[in-house]
Amino acid sequence: MKTGLFFGSFNPVHIGHTAIANYFVEYAGLEQIWFVVSPQNPLKERASLLAEYHRLELVNLALDDDPRFRATDMEFRLPKPSYTIDTLAYLTEKFPKREFVLIMGADNLVTLHKWKNFEQLVRNYEIIVYPRRGSDTRQLHPSLEKLLPKARISNSRAPLIEISSSFLRQAIREGKDMRFFFQKPVWEYIMDMHFYEK
Repeated sequence: MKTGLFFGSFNPVHIGHTAIANYFVEYAGLEQIWFVVSPQNPLKERASLLAEYHRLELVNLALDDDPRFRATDMEFRLPKPSYTIDTLAYLTEKFPKREFVLIMGADNLVTLHKWKNFEQLVRNYEIIVYPRRGSDTRQLHPSLEKLLPKARISNSRAPLIEISSSFLRQAIREGKDMRFFFQKPVWEYIMDMHFYEK
């Protein structure tokens, strides 16, 4: 089963995230997409990054039991800091019948040469890239360029979505009503828990 992996802190998850996942599961030949919620980063203030279980719950609420999608907390149990290549190795061993595909923004592809064991990642896994304004994937680092002939990297024609979690956190802090940027249960959970208000 071809399974896309969509990594992120999802702080909070919003309609931009789910729209991107919806696009890829319908247009990129993926049978399922897993939202891999990144663990608590010790370098970020608690006020700016919700606890892991809250972010996971928000993603579960956003996905609404749609069988095409799944939220996973696998990185919560892996050694910290978590590296994508280690997570992929763990998943490949645990789910040998699945073919994992990495979904990333163009901004991540431009800096991919800085990732741990990026050569191994590029050689062993398909990568699908969604567009990000200001990120030119035609000019990549030489160390990545030389791997491209054997790489399975494709630039998608997904719609450009510019909603960001940081913008939404700031808007909520300012008391703005941003309900239509979220699935209804996600917005209700954020409001009930008074997340991002300070």
